Amino acid sequence: MTRARLTLALGLAALATALCACRGDAPVGAGRLQLCGIGEGPRGAYCGTLTVFEDRAAQSGRTIDLKIVVARALRRVPKPDPLFVLVGGPTGGAATMADRLAPMFGGMQKDRDVVFVDQRGTGASNPLDCEPAEPTLAAVVEQPVERLRRCLEQLDADPRFYTTAPAMDDLDDVRRYLGYDQINLWGSSYGTRAALVYLARHETAVRSVVLDSAGAIDSPFVLNLPRDGQRALDRLVADCAAEASCERRFPNLGATVSAVLDQAATRPTVRLVHPRTGAPIEAAISRDLIASTVLGALYLPMTASLLPQMLSDAEHGDFQGLLSVRLVDGPPAAGTGEGAFLSVYCSEDAPRFTRDDAVREAAGTFLGLAALDTLFKPCAFWPKAAIEPEFYAAPVSDKPVLVLSGDLDPVLPPVRGEQVAKSLPNARHLVVPGAGHMTSLSGCVPKLIAEFFATADARALDASCLEGMHRPPFVTSRTGGSNP
Repeated sequence: MTRARLTLALGLAALATALCACRGDAPVGAGRLQLCGIGEGPRGAYCGTLTVFEDRAAQSGRTIDLKIVVARALRRVPKPDPLFVLVGGPTGGAATMADRLAPMFGGMQKDRDVVFVDQRGTGASNPLDCEPAEPTLAAVVEQPVERLRRCLEQLDADPRFYTTAPAMDDLDDVRRYLGYDQINLWGSSYGTRAALVYLARHETAVRSVVLDSAGAIDSPFVLNLPRDGQRALDRLVADCAAEASCERRFPNLGATVSAVLDQAATRPTVRLVHPRTGAPIEAAISRDLIASTVLGALYLPMTASLLPQMLSDAEHGDFQGLLSVRLVDGPPAAGTGEGAFLSVYCSEDAPRFTRDDAVREAAGTFLGLAALDTLFKPCAFWPKAAIEPEFYAAPVSDKPVLVLSGDLDPVLPPVRGEQVAKSLPNARHLVVPGAGHMTSLSGCVPKLIAEFFATADARALDASCLEGMHRPPFVTSRTGGSNP
C-alpha cells in the first residue's frame, strides 16, 4: 500500500470512528448486547437477552429470556439516564415493536439511550400466545372460551407468574444488567400501571416519569369502562351538535345511535364487502358487536370523526363503513401475548369487583356489559396470582411525573389521570384537547415530553401550545369531506 493510500485509509477509519462515537454506537452493558440483525430492531440499535426465573420468589425452575433492544443516544456523550418504554396491553412487546416505536422517541434519543424490553409473556419473552380466534365478527364479543382452555393446556408457562409486579422486577434486573443507575420511564395505557408499580418498587432507580393515558392501580378500568365510554360518546354527540355542518347533516345523532343499536339487536346478519380481501361476506351482528365497534372508533379522534356518517349509514341499513372498522385489521401477530393479558387482568382487576358492581356501573350506557363478559369469561378458569394488598396502594413519591390525558379518551379519561396525580406531589396533569387514547403523538405534546425529560421539571413546562388543539372536523359526506 502506498503512503498516500495508507494515509487515506487511516483518515477514513478515523472518520468512521468519529461518526460512530458521535452517534453513541458503542454497546451498553459492558458488551452484553450486539448490533441487531435485520428485523430484530431499528437500524443501528443493539439487541440482546437477559435470563430471569419465571418464579422470581423461588429463584429456581423454568427461566425466561427477556428480549432487549437499545436505540443508542445520538450524541457522543449521552445523558447517563436512559428512557425505558412501557407499552399498553400488556400485549405485544416493546422490544418486538421497537422498529415502529423508536421514531416516537427521536427527540429523546438525541441525548439518551431509549430501551425497549418485551415484558414477560409478550413479544419474544416466552410469549403466552394463543391460537388466533376465527376471523369472524362474532369472535370480537363472544369470547371463545374453549379456545382459551386449549391455550392454557398448551402453554409452557405458569400464568400465575406473569403479572405486573414480577415484570417490573424483571425491568429493574435489565436496568442493572445494562449498567444504568437511574432511568426515565414513559408508559401509556396499561404501561402507566406498569410504570407506577416500578416507581413503587424501585423508586431510587427513577429519575422522572411520563404517564400517557393514565389509570389508577386501585381502579379497575373494565368496571369504569361503560361510563367512561358513555362520556366519550356523549361528547361526540354534543360536539357534532356544536359544529354547524355536522348538526345540519346529522341533527339527531343521539337518536341515531340508539336506533342502530336497536336494529343490531334484532337483525341477525348483514351483507358487506370485506375491507381487506374485497370478498363479499354475510356477517352475523349483535348489539354488543356494534357497541364495542363504536367504542373502538372513539379511541382515535380521526376515526371518531367518521362515526356520525357511519352511524347514519347503518341506520339506513348500510353497515359497511361501521363494520369495516372492525375488519380492517388482520389476525394478531405472534407474540401478542393474549395469555399475559389474561394473567394480568384476571389476577389484578377481576377480583376487585362483583358482577353486581358491573351491572350497576353499566346501567344506562350504550356499552352495557359487553366488555365485562368478553374479558372476564376466561377468568373463571385462568390461573391467578395472589396479589398482595399493598400492590393497590397509590405510590407516594416526590419524583417528577408528567401525567397526560386525552380530553376525548373513551377508556382512561382525564378523571383517571387526576386520580393518579393526587398521590404524586411533584406531578403535573395536562389534559390534551381534541386527543383520544394516547396523546404522545398529538400536536405539540412530543415537544413537551422532550422538554420534560430534558429538565425533569413538569411544573416549568410552558403548555400554552395545547390551547390551540381541538377535535378534527367531522366528515359529513361519503367523499370524505365536510359539507359547508
